[in-house]
Amino acid sequence: MRNRCFRLTGAMFAALACGLSQTSDAPEALEEDQAPALADHAECLLFGPRRERLLKTGVGEKETEVFVLSSLTESVATRLAFVPGGSRTDTSQKYEALPTIDRYLFADMQANGATPADLTNDFEFIRRATLDITGRIPTPGRVISFTSDSSPGKRAKLIDELLASPEYTDKWTMYFGDLYSNRAGQGSVGIQRFNEGRNAFYLWIRAAVGGNKPYNQMAAELISAKGSNSYEQGELNWMVGGVVTGGPVQDIWDAQTVAAMDTFLGLGHVNCLLCHNGRGHLDSLSLWGKSATRAQAWGLASFMSHAAVVPVRVANVNNPHYSVEDDTRYRTDYALNTTTGNRPTRAAIGTQRNVPPVYLFTGAKPAGGENYRAAFAKAVTSDFQFARATVNHIWKEYFGRGIVDPVNQFDPARLDPDNPPPEPWTLQPSNARLLNALAKDLVDSGYDLKALMRQIANSQSYQLSSRYNGEWNPAWEKLFARKFVRRLWAEEIHDAMVQSSNVKPNYNIRGFTDQPGFAPVSFAMQFPETINMPDGGGRISQFLDSFLRGNRDEDERRQDGSLLQALDMMNDNFVMSRIRATPAGVSLLSQHINLPDDQLVNNLFLAVLSRYPNDAEKSTALASLKSGTRAQKAENLLWSLYNKVDFLFNY
Repeated sequence: MRNRCFRLTGAMFAALACGLSQTSDAPEALEEDQAPALADHAECLLFGPRRERLLKTGVGEKETEVFVLSSLTESVATRLAFVPGGSRTDTSQKYEALPTIDRYLFADMQANGATPADLTNDFEFIRRATLDITGRIPTPGRVISFTSDSSPGKRAKLIDELLASPEYTDKWTMYFGDLYSNRAGQGSVGIQRFNEGRNAFYLWIRAAVGGNKPYNQMAAELISAKGSNSYEQGELNWMVGGVVTGGPVQDIWDAQTVAAMDTFLGLGHVNCLLCHNGRGHLDSLSLWGKSATRAQAWGLASFMSHAAVVPVRVANVNNPHYSVEDDTRYRTDYALNTTTGNRPTRAAIGTQRNVPPVYLFTGAKPAGGENYRAAFAKAVTSDFQFARATVNHIWKEYFGRGIVDPVNQFDPARLDPDNPPPEPWTLQPSNARLLNALAKDLVDSGYDLKALMRQIANSQSYQLSSRYNGEWNPAWEKLFARKFVRRLWAEEIHDAMVQSSNVKPNYNIRGFTDQPGFAPVSFAMQFPETINMPDGGGRISQFLDSFLRGNRDEDERRQDGSLLQALDMMNDNFVMSRIRATPAGVSLLSQHINLPDDQLVNNLFLAVLSRYPNDAEKSTALASLKSGTRAQKAENLLWSLYNKVDFLFNY
């Protein structure tokens, strides 16, 4: 282990090296949010590794809210250096004249006695928006041009620029790859897509994101996809990912239905209903769910009951691709005839031995001769809940928590502010009218995700500071009265170091960049998945894994901190190789090492932290460069910037 941190002077470390090891309270706060399971049903997938997502809150007086983001934000904000610059929140209180988001949120803050934080300054805004929209940090030149621009519309212009960038496509391809669980290897219960299937799915997602395909079209294509080769037709791999091995075919149809209802409607409790009626199991979790029945869930799964995912073996090719067919193997509706598999016995209901497809919220059924999955895709994407759930997913990425949180725990009986639920139940969304208004805007835009992101990023609410003047009430977290910090994704940390240091790797990834149509990559946000990327489980993979990027199966992406992360940032070769003054004329330090001290300090801060140092930081940095070997002291300074809380968190 390197001892560079011990070569820093105490003052330098205190002023500049405020890293993850000083936010060790964050993991403890996050762990408090993991409520114990309410029951133990080995046959129910809800009580597996993801159960905490479905057991976060209770009802009425039983509800326990742990404001994790408030705790983490308070911890980080107290360690952030402040560099002045930027405007302040409008305090005119004329909320009715504001755009949709601000009108609803600021009125809600006012009604609850909460004062919004100040607007963030320009240095913080450009870094925040660039990370949230593209997964990268801004270049020093763009920081300087943006902060020196005095035009009133410069933030909106920046947002448009970021949404049009290729880096936007990189980040949101990674996001939807996570959401759609695109991975080559076998999951906890499924089959393998293999590298070729993963690559095809990756290209399909990338084309959809880059072309800003309407999101209802994306969802419909995934749900209803049919074709003969999953290696050539990327969208087939959604259905392939729903194949469950070792049980009757109903297990597969159930899993494919759960994926659709969870991902596109935020209704994770359908997974529970496919095992048993809601009553006696969901009573304290979902007002809708406690009255829903297993038979209704079977009606949903029946939309998948004519679909077959069939392995296709080709001579001299080791791995099979898959076809997705309808009405070739299965011509009857969902059969109630199983005693084995991943779910309890499916027994006949009286004389009924098959369940026809019925969309339980509207009673919609396939028309005569209509493809079942096409009918299901139509029912899902025309449901207003689809728009709500989509807005909620994107909102969480920009604000840190959903308007309904967790995002897959919607309760359809608690969403209407004009028809509130009976006591002790309460409206589920933190701002139901805002959620509905944004969902309507999404529908009216033709399900344009960029338009939704543009609307969010241009709001004053998104542009509030993470700092808060006065006493912060954690209960205001639901009001979004300040910016909540987040630790950067593993890929964002990697890419920020690559970009800022200008020491670019050249990753040749087996099964990806060695295939026709692909080229070596330098940025982690361009990887096709999160497993063993980029070096098959080697040192770079381990560095990225320490930042909890997840495996797109049972292990979800998380932003917890850890001692391992701190040690990696202090000592890992990926970091240490980027603080050197070599290669000459290429690396960040080598490009600036011969400049006067004040310019060297300013340029390092701009490149790494997207801001200038404040007076205290600059004084400490300049003093450190005056003694000892200048190159070594400059390396120490750069190392300390990479270990600052300002670098590791988006705030």
